[in-house]
Amino acid sequence: MVSYGLSEGMAVLMSVLVYAGSAQLTALPLMMAGAPLWLIFAAGFVVNIRFIIFGAALQPYFRKYSWLKRLGLGYWSSDLVFVFFMTRYGDARRKGTRGQLWYYLGVIVPGWFAWQFFSLLGIYTGAFVPPEWSLEFAATLALMGVAIPLVKAMPMAVSVLVTAVVAWLGQSLPLRLGLAVAIVAGVAAGVLAEMHKSRRAP
Repeated sequence: MVSYGLSEGMAVLMSVLVYAGSAQLTALPLMMAGAPLWLIFAAGFVVNIRFIIFGAALQPYFRKYSWLKRLGLGYWSSDLVFVFFMTRYGDARRKGTRGQLWYYLGVIVPGWFAWQFFSLLGIYTGAFVPPEWSLEFAATLALMGVAIPLVKAMPMAVSVLVTAVVAWLGQSLPLRLGLAVAIVAGVAAGVLAEMHKSRRAP
């Protein structure tokens, strides 16, 4: 964030308010390019649209809580939290138990503090890291490490492949719009592949 021109104070504020690395990585180049505000928000929405799906999947576990509490639980959520929680409780017969809530809190709270600690560490010490280390690529590798093990069905593989190809072809589009186009294309391809698979099923 600092390397893109934000002050340290603004970077700290963004780290706390925008608890989403993909949204940060998408918004920062647009902000530095002087893109209109609506486009920055639209791009952030598109790259985080998966959280609507996450929220729908988690709804049976937390629907008995108030809207404000569910909003708080949603803010603290992340990709890894969803994967860990659904791996453990996805097939649970009873949903909404106190144990499930405490497990969820036990994952999200330490994760949030770890995120903020290392974000602050990067904000205030990142200038001392040699540029030739190219640490920005580590974020991509980390996301790949999370995403690739989740690709277990043909529609998911089709979605990933189409997204990658369109993102690569769309690199020349202005304001990094190629990323938004790639996400839409990937989602559409995954849905079509799922429909095709359902039609072929006995």
